Amino acid sequence: MGTVTIVPPGGRERRGQGRPHPKGRRVDPEVLARVRAILGDRPRTPDLLIEHLHRLQDRFGHLSAAHLAALAEEMRLAQAEVFEVATFYAHFDVLREGEDPPPPLTLRVCDSIACALEGSERLRAELAATLDPRTVRVLRAPCMGACDRAPAGMLGHRLLAPLTRERAHRAVAECASEAEIPAAQDLPAYRAEGGFRQLSALRAAQEREAAVARVLDELDRAGLRGLGGAGFPTARKWRIVRSFPGPRELCVNADEGEPGTFKDGWHLARHPYRFLEGVLIAGEVVEAERMWIYLRDEYPHIRLLLERAIRELESEGLVAPGRLLLRRGAGAYICGEESALIESIEGKRGLPRHRPPYVAERGLFGRPTLVNNVETLCWVPVILEKGGEWFAAQGRRGAKGLRSFSVSGRVREPGVKIAPAGITLRELVDEYCGGMAPGHELFAYLPGGASGGILPARLADLPLDFGTLEPYGCFIGSHAVVVLSHRDDLRAVARNLMAFFADESCGQCTPCRVGTEKALALMRRPRWDGALLRELAQAMRDASICGLGQAAPNPLESLFRHFPELFAAEELPRRAEA
Repeated sequence: MGTVTIVPPGGRERRGQGRPHPKGRRVDPEVLARVRAILGDRPRTPDLLIEHLHRLQDRFGHLSAAHLAALAEEMRLAQAEVFEVATFYAHFDVLREGEDPPPPLTLRVCDSIACALEGSERLRAELAATLDPRTVRVLRAPCMGACDRAPAGMLGHRLLAPLTRERAHRAVAECASEAEIPAAQDLPAYRAEGGFRQLSALRAAQEREAAVARVLDELDRAGLRGLGGAGFPTARKWRIVRSFPGPRELCVNADEGEPGTFKDGWHLARHPYRFLEGVLIAGEVVEAERMWIYLRDEYPHIRLLLERAIRELESEGLVAPGRLLLRRGAGAYICGEESALIESIEGKRGLPRHRPPYVAERGLFGRPTLVNNVETLCWVPVILEKGGEWFAAQGRRGAKGLRSFSVSGRVREPGVKIAPAGITLRELVDEYCGGMAPGHELFAYLPGGASGGILPARLADLPLDFGTLEPYGCFIGSHAVVVLSHRDDLRAVARNLMAFFADESCGQCTPCRVGTEKALALMRRPRWDGALLRELAQAMRDASICGLGQAAPNPLESLFRHFPELFAAEELPRRAEA
């Protein structure tokens, strides 16, 4: 081949043999060999990018530029694509050029609302000052799903809840950073109580369409709704997905990250096979080619449990190998939004999609996709066993069914409470939580987690169900109830919640990305500009792409609406100045 002449635009001619290597960072052969050894014989398909990033992160404790370049080479992806995915998710420690690797241990201390009420920020500062920085780094982190045992922390993959200074020091000294499989109901015990009987009956039915229709009708009679927050009727969603031509997919949203929400983790840790039967029944009804469980990375103990359970189901012939797949989140709250979750399963950044089309028509890999929450699927075998009418009759005040309330905050006995739909906050606290904690009086409560708004004690007799709280500017969402007392500063609570949304915004749309940061800055001022904050909140609600930006102002708006006395003293001088 002859000499190549290269003339840059507007530049002088230079002669040479062309570029000696492709553009981008050079791949280190030794690092590439290590990456290949870690991945082993696993496929290199693009949807496994996040899974492979986890393997490298677990092995090295960080991700260097050399690691990312080697992984891109091995997976035949652009280095920019690998870098943007790795830097999107909070649990990947991507080193900058020249940056030293982190210490061998990382202790994350939760700073979300339930833990903040129990002094987690003060505890984090104490631990950062007393632990050896050469051995462990101490970071703040969002909700870990242990709100009933606040304050919570994670040392590596081990949950420490409640977290104390002594417990943290002991765990660091012992390098106790690996998760343990929880003691859950096993497969023989579940089968002994009738487990998988409903799945077997559905599969054995000679009239397949009639059997599917009976399942859907039973769910209709039960009034079962999506319990991840939206409350969409379950049977109707299944019918919509079935109406689109296959092949179809099923995704389970096990990425609960809403501060105050921990019910899905509770169900998974205690009744994994009931949940898995619900998944398989849903998969049979919508004829899903594959079923994907997207589990939040803050639940490593549950991941170990589900991995073992899935292997058992495969060995028992209850599901074909490779049809039921477990995928690991990476610390992005936005992936609780169904289209962002699908993007993440495909190995991409968790950015919500524009709609239409909706995921029921074009979801995972462009196929019609059913997305359901963990608790919703846990109730499916129970409803089919006991009947839809039985389930519906469990509610109060005209509401249907049972709900798993995640209760935290100023109550004597926090935890997951299986209670009737339509119960009031006062009844929930008195009948299921042992009343208020000693020395605390009910002052306010969050009925639906961080995004569900804040209600005053005078509204503690409202039924807690879909559609009952909206007239008061709130919603039940994922049934995450955080109880506040007269000792709590509601403005500090609202700031904590807005800080969470500012951290967790995916950044795709300006109203959410800029709006949450601007709102937080305004809320950190000694005096709140109510008119400006309301205008900003309206812009976020009207123009944000997904529910994160649309719901982020709810706690702020709740204070203006239900607690005007908090602002009366500072509004008077402003009016006088005007």
